[in-house]
Amino acid sequence: MRFLKLTVLLTSVVVLASSCSSGPVNIPDTATPAEIVQRAQEASDRNRYNQALGYYETILERFPSSNDYACAAEYEIAFIHYKQKKYELSESEFRELLARYDAPDAELLPPQYKILSNIVITKIDERKK
Repeated sequence: MRFLKLTVLLTSVVVLASSCSSGPVNIPDTATPAEIVQRAQEASDRNRYNQALGYYETILERFPSSNDYACAAEYEIAFIHYKQKKYELSESEFRELLARYDAPDAELLPPQYKILSNIVITKIDERKK
C-alpha cells in the first residue's frame, strides 16, 4: 500500500512539473492562425510567456502576409516583453509595429494595435522620467 501511495505521489509530481514547463511549443502544421493565437493567449494568461512567444513567433513565420494576425502577433510579443519589464526591447518592438502604420497600405492594418502600442509607449516614456 505504501509503495502504491509513493508511486501515485511521484506520478502526480511529474505530471504537475511537466504541465508547468515553458519549453518549446509543438504546433501542428494544420493549426489555423486563430487556434495558434488562442493557445498563445492561454499560455500568456498562465504567465507562460516563453510558450506564448513561441506561438506568436509561429504566427509570424507561417502567416506573415495576414495583416490581422501578423499585427496581433507583433503587438503581443512586444506586450509580453513589456510585462517582463524588458522596456527597451518592448519599446523597440512597438515602434517597429507603429512604423508599419506609416507605410503604404496602412489602411489595411487593424487600427487597434496602433492605438494600444501608443498607449504602452507612453507608459514606457513615463517610466523613463
